[in-house]
Parts: sequence; structure tokens; C-alpha cells
Amino acid sequence: MNTRLLRRTGLALAVTSVTPFVGATEIVEEILIVGVRDNRASEGATGLMMDIKSTPQSISLVTRDMMDSFGATDINSALELVTGVQVERWETNRTNYLSRGFEIKNTQIDGVGLPNNWGLVTGAIDAFGYEKIEVIRGANGLLTGIGNASGTINYVRKRPANEQQGVVRAVGASHDRYRLEADYSTPFTERGEWAGRLVVAHEKAGSWLRGMSDDRTFVYGVVDGQVSDNGTLAVGYSWQEANTNGNMWGGLVFANSDGTQASWSRSASTAQDWSRWDTINQSAFVEYSYHFANNWNAELSYNYRAMDDDSVLFFASSYTGLDPQTGEGLSGWPGKWLTEDRAHLLDLKVNGEYGLFGNSHELVFGISYSEGRRTMYMNPADASEPAFGLMPAFPYRGDAVPEPAWGARVKDSRTDDELIRYYGATRLHFGRFKTILGVNAIDFERDATTQSTRLSETEVSPYVGLTVDITDNLLAYASYSDIYEPQDKYDANRVYLAPSKGVNYEVGVKADWFDGRLLTTLALFRAEQEGLGVYAGFDPDTAQYFYVGEDVESQGYEVEVSGWLNDYVSVNVGFTSLDLEDEAGDDTYQWVPRETVNFALNLTVPGFEAVTLGVGGRWQAKTSRVDSYTGVNIEQDDYLTLDTYARWRLDEHSTLQVNVDNLTDEKYITSLYEIGYYAAPCTYSLSYSYAF
Repeated sequence: MNTRLLRRTGLALAVTSVTPFVGATEIVEEILIVGVRDNRASEGATGLMMDIKSTPQSISLVTRDMMDSFGATDINSALELVTGVQVERWETNRTNYLSRGFEIKNTQIDGVGLPNNWGLVTGAIDAFGYEKIEVIRGANGLLTGIGNASGTINYVRKRPANEQQGVVRAVGASHDRYRLEADYSTPFTERGEWAGRLVVAHEKAGSWLRGMSDDRTFVYGVVDGQVSDNGTLAVGYSWQEANTNGNMWGGLVFANSDGTQASWSRSASTAQDWSRWDTINQSAFVEYSYHFANNWNAELSYNYRAMDDDSVLFFASSYTGLDPQTGEGLSGWPGKWLTEDRAHLLDLKVNGEYGLFGNSHELVFGISYSEGRRTMYMNPADASEPAFGLMPAFPYRGDAVPEPAWGARVKDSRTDDELIRYYGATRLHFGRFKTILGVNAIDFERDATTQSTRLSETEVSPYVGLTVDITDNLLAYASYSDIYEPQDKYDANRVYLAPSKGVNYEVGVKADWFDGRLLTTLALFRAEQEGLGVYAGFDPDTAQYFYVGEDVESQGYEVEVSGWLNDYVSVNVGFTSLDLEDEAGDDTYQWVPRETVNFALNLTVPGFEAVTLGVGGRWQAKTSRVDSYTGVNIEQDDYLTLDTYARWRLDEHSTLQVNVDNLTDEKYITSLYEIGYYAAPCTYSLSYSYAF
């Protein structure tokens, strides 16, 4: 990201920052308060201050400009823009992210955070509070100390700007979707030592799915500034309430009793009108940074996350498959659940430079402590309720069965996780050679009501990275990391699977062009994972999914091109090819596409620079999944989706934009990860924004 920072104790300085990768080149003059609102290079792979080219792993960025251009208002839509990432929408309200064949289990906010429970994201998480999203593909040992060979998603929050600015936007779209956004930032003092930012979004939408609707409100506020000549403080809080009615639990049933695959209209849904899924997500953080006179820095941060999940659900399944003539064969299963997730993370990090053998080197070390508790409650219903019986022929109406009479709430399960992490890494400079050496030592404990014994693990994971500047524009790299992942998945007896372990290798070359405006990356990767949890079925007696541990090997390559071809055209193109084999050497994870292509092209019209046009999309190869109940093989042919936009800057304040998603009206199943539903048809949106 080629960011040059000038620092001076207690004073603001003007600098020029150039960000040439992905989406748009930004040349902005900024007033920087020490360590507060600087455009930091990514710390994603190692915790060291390196730009994307110098990092010995594959990294992609989704900038705020990309999200605004392609109408990505939630993180699911934003991550669909990323090379090598599959957004598996296998339920209307639950999503998994995959990279290189594996679930992305680790998410970070501003470089710190806890692993996702299950790798799941419940509900649509609003993306308006983030300035950019970084995706680091491959094992993430130095970033978190735990994880698999998929990667890490790092969400970078918006921070206060150095001058008063703001924007409001109104959006109207297909399926009665309406959205309002406001983003305002202002300094509180004349010299800008303190500043604040407030971000608000509200969205209400119907759906192409029968009877479904969403209502989401997001609020985020942050204040930062100097508390001493060398110390800075940032405090922030976000709150989101998302309510869905008429949502599905599980996906559609595509298996027929004669062994064929069923096909439905795009509006088909198994939900009942009384189904709902409501979530409240909260996060808060405090960061204190101290900048020493010798260019060393220390940062102490505390992050808190809370998620409350209140759902009334209806699951429809079939052990025999549906009768292709009558549509009969589904059985119902209702459920009422309440989930409370709480997580705390405290992190102390020190980084800086030191001299050795006549060269200057970088060092980072620290300690973090995190604890999380997940508590689930349920309201049982009597098995004689009609919702537990055979369903009418599918597709049925949203009032096919009445909502059950629920019993008193009881505690279903509780899981407590505790993680202590000690980490350190150094980047050694020897001319054109840079070597990164790092280590993580963790103590992990889990206490769960579903287990008879407490899980206690201690693990030390090394990380090695090497980069070589072949020329000023061409760099070669290699990296190695251990894999260690405590698993949140359990077997048919509701006993958690043992942690998955393994190794991850990556080699590649990176080259920049046109004075650093365009970056190309070629990466070869290989990962070996032992005992990785794989979906094995659904237990109707407990209404729970269960999993088994398998050894899986992933290998393949990625190519990515991102940046600017000239002053008018920017591109972001990525291709991923991979093979996945089980311990017997046979193909596995057939629901993962073996080849994918992501692309985005943006053109500012020469001679009429007020107009910008863009086209993006995604292609993936054929996928399949054997239905766990019937044994019928469900297939999704390869498909291509196209999204376009046209933006017209009416004057220095006003902008009008039109977006068309799924331009060719492609019909496809959202996911075969656990077999989903049909994606949205061609949709349109019109937005107006006013910046001040």
C-alpha cells in the first residue's frame, strides 16, 4: 500500500498517502495525529508493518469504493468480490465462508479477534461501518495462533477523518428494498487532536423467496485522539439489530424418491409464516497506543463482542425423497431457540525496529488473553403438534401448519473457551532477502456441558516466511505455518471433535507495474489437515447437525491482478484452481468448486470524468453433494453471474448510481455445502448520495 508516514510527537503533520491496489487509487492529503488516523499497512499475515507485495502470503482487499460501487451493503456481498472466497449461503440466515476448500474460521476486527463459532455468520452483518476488508488466504498461524489452511478475514473499521466530512445516501431496489445511510466525521478541537465519527444505516426489504422479509438497523460511533504527547486513545461501539420473518431453517429438498433431482421455482421456501430469526450484534473496543522516541510503539487493546439470537424455526426434511408426481414426502420439525454469545479479548503488542549486522530489522511481540461463552436455550414443543407431522405436497403455503404451543425455556448447552496466546515475529533484512521468523505459543481450554471432560491444549506453532526482491518490481516468496484448530463441531454423541492439526505451504511471485499502480500475484499452495470436522448428517432426535473427523489435503494455485491499467481503467481479476483429496487419495468436498473466477472492471469515461461504469461477476465450476438422507446426488452446473453499475457525479456534492445484479438472470442454487436454496434473480437498485 506504499504508505509513507511522518511522525512528530504531539503535532499534526501533512502527508500524501497513495493506495494503488484494488478498487481505486486514492491520493489524499491528510492531517495525522500520532498513531491515530494513519493509513497503516496490513498487519494481516505477521503482525509486522508490511505492504501487500512484501507479505509472503496471498492477500486481497475489498475497499470502501468497491463496496459502494457494487452495492455490497453486507459482508456476504462484499466477500463475494474476493478472489478464491466462496460465500456459502446454505440457509437464508446462516452463511459460511470458504477459501482453498476449507471454512474460514477466523475473523478479526482491526487485526484482533476471536475465531467464529462454527465458522458461521448468523444474519446479514452490515458492511457500512468498515473502511475495507482484508482477506489473507492460507494458514494464519502468526495472526491468531490458531486456525486452518483457509485464511483470515480482517475487517477494518472506519475511523474519524482529519476534517469535517459526511455523506448521506438513499437506495431503492427490487423486492421493496429501501435503505438509508449516513456517515459523519468531525474534529472536536481546532488542531484536530480529538475527533469523532458516527455511522448509521437502516434497511428494509422483501424477498424473492415466498413470505420472507428483513429489517436491519446499524449504528457505529468512534472517538479518538491524543491523551498525552506520545499517547493516543480510541473508543468505539457498534450495535446492529436484524430481524427476519419467513426465513428458512435448512435449505430446499432437491432429492426425489426415484433418485432424480427436483427443480422448483426461485420463490420456493420451506418456511412457515410464523418463522422468524432476530439477532442483535454488539461490539465495543478501547485502544491505547504509546509511541516511544526511538520509533518503538506499544498498543494495549480491549475488544468485546456480544450476539443475541432469538429464533422460531421450521425445518422440513425427507428420508425417502419427494414423490416427483405429487410433491409429497416432507416431514416438519419446529424449534424455538435463544443463543447468547459473549467474548472478551485483551491484547498487548509491542513493535519497532532494531539494528543487527549493520542492518535495521523489525520485531513484534505480545500477549493476548481471550474468553468466550456461548449459551443456548430452547423451548420444547409436544411431539403431537401438527408441525412435527407429514407436510402437504411441496411447494406448500406459508400457513400449512400452525405454530406449536411452546413449553417453558430450558438451557440446552453452554460452552466456555479460554485462550492465552504468546507471540513474536521478526523480519530480518539482508539486502534483497527478507526473512520472517515467528512463533505462537497458546494455552487453550474448553469447558462444555456436552462433554464429560474439560478440553485442555497447549500448542507451539512456528511460522517461516522468505521474500527475495528479484528486481525492483518482482518479488518471490515462500512461507510455512503449522495448523492448529480447536473445533466447535461435535459428533453424533454431541462430543466435540479433537483439534485439527496439520501444515501449510505457499510459494509465489508478486510483481508491480506502472509505477506500482498494478499488482499481479501467482501463488502455489498445499495444505495437509488431520481430523478436520466434516458434516455427516442431521439427528432428528436432537435437532442437531453432527460431524466426523477426516484427513484432507488441499493443493492448487491462484492468480490475481489488481490495480490500475491507466488513469481511467481499474481491474481486479482472480482465478483459483484446487484439488481436494481425502486420506485414501480420492476426491472429496465435491461441494467446493474446483475452479473459480472473480472479476471487476471499472471505467471512468475519458472526456466525461463525471461518469463511471463498472462490470463484475463470478464464475464457478460444477459442484455436487450427496443428500445425507436419501443418497441422491444433487448437482449444480457451472454458472456465471454478472453485476453492473453506472455512476454519475452530478456536481461536487451529488451522485446518482444505478446497479443491476445478476444481469443475465442466472438461476442457481446458493450452496451445496449443506444444500441451500435458489439465489436472487436479476435485481435493480437506484441510489442518490450527497457528500459534504
